Amino acid sequence: MTTHRRDILRGAGIALLGLGSGLARPAFAIPGAAEVRSLSFNNLHTGERVSVDYWTGGAYVPDALACIDKVLRDFRTGDVHPIEPKLLDVLSLVRQRLESGAPLEVISGYRSPKTNAMLHETSSGVASKSLHMDGMAIDVRIAGCALSDLRKAALSLRGGGVGYYPKDNFVHVDVGRVRSW
Repeated sequence: MTTHRRDILRGAGIALLGLGSGLARPAFAIPGAAEVRSLSFNNLHTGERVSVDYWTGGAYVPDALACIDKVLRDFRTGDVHPIEPKLLDVLSLVRQRLESGAPLEVISGYRSPKTNAMLHETSSGVASKSLHMDGMAIDVRIAGCALSDLRKAALSLRGGGVGYYPKDNFVHVDVGRVRSW
């Protein structure tokens, strides 16, 4: 009987919180965040730039997400893949911590399995099961921001993996498990 009562109470709690309602919620909580979250990207390979409000009024904006997906596509194959919104939230927080409104300069966003396999064969720094293939990773820098500061800001969030590549002038940020290299 006790187990049954707990199940009922748990179900009522979930219903009250709206957890089962399918309502859009941020993937990565941003305490005290504004009602609007914006990001700007400059894809260094294609020359494309986008500046969008990707979160407004408590929800992700589908058209803005589609714009981001296109700009962060695999520039080698043209393949477009959805970018994980949690990654966008982490990037938004990184820019807040750095107090920077400068665009994120994109070295690599989404990578198709074909591109990733080719890069993996030619570079020891590319994982065979890279989170880039799932739209969960990005390699970036920010003009006017020290790479070491970008790394520190990303690490401080503990939102996923952070790789530091000073020789190649970028920081890898992903929303996989928390780790650094």
